[in-house]
Amino acid sequence: MKEGKAFLKSKMKWVGLVGLVLSVFSLFVHFLLARFTEDGFSEYQSSITIFSWRPVFEATDPSRTSPLYRRLWGPVGQLESLHPHANPKGYYADPSAQSNGYIFVRIQGGFHEIRSSICDVVAVSRFLNATLVVPEIQQTTSKKGISSQFKSFAYLYNEETFMAALAKDVNIVKTLPKSLKSARRNKEIPVFRVPYAASLYYYLHNVLPILIKHSVVELVVSDGGCLQAILPPDLEEYQSLRCRVAFHALRFRQDVQDLATNILHRLRAPGRPFIAFDPGMTRDALAYHGCSELFQDVHAELIQHRRAWMRKRGIIKGKHSVNSAKQRLKGSCPLTPEEVGILLRAYGYSWDTIIYVSGGEVFGGQRTLIPLHGLFENVVDRTSLSTSWELSRIYGREANLDESYPRAPPSAQVETKLDAWKNSGPRPRPLPPPPARPKTYNIEGWWGWVAESDNEPESTVVELRTNAHKLLWEAIDYTVAVEADVFIPGFDSDGKGHPNFASLVMGHRLYQSAASKTYRPDRKEVVRLLDQIHGHIYHANHSWLTSIRRHMRSSLIDGLIEASNKSKSSSFLSHPVPECSCLRPNPSETLSNASTPSVHLQVHAALGVVHRCPAWMDGEKNLSSNEKDNEEDIDENDPSSSRLFLQHTRSHDAGGEDINLKEESQFEDQEEDGGD
Repeated sequence: MKEGKAFLKSKMKWVGLVGLVLSVFSLFVHFLLARFTEDGFSEYQSSITIFSWRPVFEATDPSRTSPLYRRLWGPVGQLESLHPHANPKGYYADPSAQSNGYIFVRIQGGFHEIRSSICDVVAVSRFLNATLVVPEIQQTTSKKGISSQFKSFAYLYNEETFMAALAKDVNIVKTLPKSLKSARRNKEIPVFRVPYAASLYYYLHNVLPILIKHSVVELVVSDGGCLQAILPPDLEEYQSLRCRVAFHALRFRQDVQDLATNILHRLRAPGRPFIAFDPGMTRDALAYHGCSELFQDVHAELIQHRRAWMRKRGIIKGKHSVNSAKQRLKGSCPLTPEEVGILLRAYGYSWDTIIYVSGGEVFGGQRTLIPLHGLFENVVDRTSLSTSWELSRIYGREANLDESYPRAPPSAQVETKLDAWKNSGPRPRPLPPPPARPKTYNIEGWWGWVAESDNEPESTVVELRTNAHKLLWEAIDYTVAVEADVFIPGFDSDGKGHPNFASLVMGHRLYQSAASKTYRPDRKEVVRLLDQIHGHIYHANHSWLTSIRRHMRSSLIDGLIEASNKSKSSSFLSHPVPECSCLRPNPSETLSNASTPSVHLQVHAALGVVHRCPAWMDGEKNLSSNEKDNEEDIDENDPSSSRLFLQHTRSHDAGGEDINLKEESQFEDQEEDGGD
């Protein structure tokens, strides 16, 4: 009997040992699978992903051939003869094998500043016959917590594509030679802090002699552009080079580009066009232009704090306190998401239009976008069209950080109270004071320090990592906004008075597909119109809707011409016409307007476009139709528009919708007949 019990116990031990070995083996196998099958798992996970966006559409959808659809989504007929052309227009020599030395560049700033600066340093390198070292992006390399998988430039852009695309323009290397590396490490090479929009002659007289003498110079670019936007006519090829860099050589890292492409596919999956909207409401921009009173809470104080900081550093020359109401009336403040939503609804976009919000974080948080969500059902962004796992994958393998912020040491007064409590008389005695709540300071979240200190706390490692992630977020938004059917900006200036993210998007769209609808509303005029119906903004009268429609339609062309006079002087990439465009007019249009200049030709003349497209482009299909002119006919007298804001509900009367669409269609037909 005892032998049987002993045998049973020994058998149980062996069973337990075998189970333990199998458990360890299972954990080991799971580890290997997680480590070496990431790509396969990502494909599986993406196939079962459930996104937070649930599109809601009305039953009726206007036909793509209807006048209403052409007016809202069709191309701008007056710009259809503009085509991208950034190739050299004359003799263009390959870069010399014997260069004057190496140019090492450190670029500081946000997404739009980095992109503009890279294009400028490539043009400068060719002008100085220098070898360019792949630029270093300070936003990533100087911050902690970033994945070690990517080195500076490669964190955002495809390094190999960049070098290959510019092989016939400038000599580019990945790193400095070893001898010059050690010299830079010992701070023995000359450093230039390049001023914003410096002329080519600045480099010729200041940088080139030092470059020839030392064989290397280091340029520090911090203001989003190190070369003047407008160059003399004899240097026009450098403008074309800028376009080749911006629109062809600068390709995003492959996994970032893949995610942006997936988001585009998900946006287009319902089979409907969409609008990209960039609010442009950043803290720096609001502070620079004195728009703090757009907010009525702690955000106003935060903007004023930033403005005071800018004044101390000489970024702003004006007064600390500015009348925000006057700034708004002058058009110096961004249009709010609500105001942009009203413009779009007044122009005729229905409540179920897809709106993609781009351009990174909106100052004020999601509550700023609540009115836009009230006007449009399908307001989305990158977070609602992707999973957190997809976004985290593009960051690479990053070290885990302790996200709990360090607690501030207790004040002397708190310590005194605690000691007094410990040394007080016998019990019962009052409870000790509660411990101070730890303050989590970060740039886009808790702002408790405003009420306690004049100095903004230092950014934590988590915040610095988030700032680097924002570069990737804006890369995704940039790709989506450029490919959108319609784009509208809320603001076109950054925190230094220079063209911002939205300006680069509009410039890229102008180059790539000039005829795609890009609204450039005059903020001063829009504010004047909105103030007219301030008390009954959602029950606008017919004449007001007529004015809004006229302005929105005219902003497609007049806003573009205005940008050629204002924005281009600050940023070439925001308006790369006429240097990077050519004309390919329709043969029928040329014959019919031989004696009388058409509106198309007048627009081309205003934009300065004179180059004819090369002969090889003539073989492409030309979209020629009388409908192109009809889509721009006067359309502001639509009788159904007065009920525009009353139709925005989830439950709609189907019969009423059919009647409204019929009225719209009949009126558009009348417009076309009257416009011929």
